[in-house]
Amino acid sequence: MPNFPTMAKIKSADDLTARLAELGLDLPFDRNVEPAGPLAQPLPWSGGSIGNRFCILPMEGWDGTADGKPSDLTRRRWENFGRSGAKFIWGGEAVAVRFDGRASPNELVISEANVASLADLRQHLVATHLAHFGRTDDLLVGLQLTHSGRFAKPNDKTRPEPKTLYRHPILDPRLQIRDDSTLFSDDDIDRLVLDYIRAGKLAHQAGYTFVDLKACHGYLGHEFLSCFDRPGKYGGSFENRTRFLRSVVAGLRSEAPGLHLGVRMTAFDFMPYMPGPDGTGVPATTGPYPYAFGGDGTGLGIDLTEPRLFLKLLESLGIDLVCVSCGSPYYNPHVQRPAAFPPSDGYQPPEDPLIGVFRQLEATARLKRDFPKLVIVGSGYSYLQEWLPNVGQRLVRDGWVDSVGLGRMVLSYPDLPADVLAGKPLQRKRICRTFSDCTTGPRNGMVSGCYPLDPFYKAMPERLEITRIKESLPGKTEIQDVTSE
Repeated sequence: MPNFPTMAKIKSADDLTARLAELGLDLPFDRNVEPAGPLAQPLPWSGGSIGNRFCILPMEGWDGTADGKPSDLTRRRWENFGRSGAKFIWGGEAVAVRFDGRASPNELVISEANVASLADLRQHLVATHLAHFGRTDDLLVGLQLTHSGRFAKPNDKTRPEPKTLYRHPILDPRLQIRDDSTLFSDDDIDRLVLDYIRAGKLAHQAGYTFVDLKACHGYLGHEFLSCFDRPGKYGGSFENRTRFLRSVVAGLRSEAPGLHLGVRMTAFDFMPYMPGPDGTGVPATTGPYPYAFGGDGTGLGIDLTEPRLFLKLLESLGIDLVCVSCGSPYYNPHVQRPAAFPPSDGYQPPEDPLIGVFRQLEATARLKRDFPKLVIVGSGYSYLQEWLPNVGQRLVRDGWVDSVGLGRMVLSYPDLPADVLAGKPLQRKRICRTFSDCTTGPRNGMVSGCYPLDPFYKAMPERLEITRIKESLPGKTEIQDVTSE
């Protein structure tokens, strides 16, 4: 077991207060959740009003068809989003703007041939929400547009086909990049700008109110922000490193009037980690680390100077929807996705995951304080488990964030927002315990889902394969059976 108490063992508010004090974390939370309190309040934005303060974050299910259309598994996940009770659907799904940008051969792709199926997917979510909650005029649904860049695997789940913006001394060897053949030229990027504009127009045609120009987690949009040493018009200065985003925004403003825009950003990054001798994560290198946007140069600290410039730029471009995340699930998952139990390609957490949660939430609060007019959606809440509503409510009340974004939690317990807003007690057997099977599955060529807690995925044969994989890992930890509580 990890050498820190898991959240499932924190049974009372006094227990949580004591643990936060032990860690030196000033994380505010309310002892009681109010059904009609801050989480239930509408959220104004430039396009109208969102019905409450819960948001569903975009996730890749690795379960689309070979030609990039939604499958029955995709539709089931979006149906769950619709009945979740959340009024803000941030992108719903990571959707590649072209086939070479897929993170897997089963990632969705937006194209003329696929636009009708993506329109049907949105309509299925909206119809489900209407059936459960009686109105959709306060429901905001967007689509996340992406190119997976360095982490692209468009044709074979086991074979990376990276497209990169600069050479990286740590990540290149991990992806078997040995020369400059993976690098985008400036002309390549010019063509990619047109692909994004075309994708945004198609998303608007499919009925999505906004598109998210994804700039997080080590994917291409994020890598642009760390092109400090790249020559040419897309690297070096802050102006050059944001040229791609500005060009896409200008094109969409011209060719898709009425389409709103958002950006999910990695506000800070750390250096890559790797398993140490005992399986615990350790930094992959020592000394300066010049590749982290929002980093302090050491690879282990935060400097929000440039992220603030980025948010100032978004304001100037008329973009008021911003989702704040950090790090990458590929090379420092304990930073980006705090969890007690690592995925099969990960490492044991080098810190209590509560530290990682606080790091995200506190940085988000600093940015929200500096940009009060932006609609800021936070990330990193799932590890809080039973205490997620208590913390989320307090952070919204205190102005740390505008909306509480839910990722992994929605795979095991999609209707948590509805239960909270209805004043119902949480269903403990459905609460995400961060077992990471939803990541271990895709890392080993399977679809993503909550195999331990969702009866639908629990009955799939893939669950046995995931169990076998985890049992074969060196330094594996035993997972407590919370399903019997």
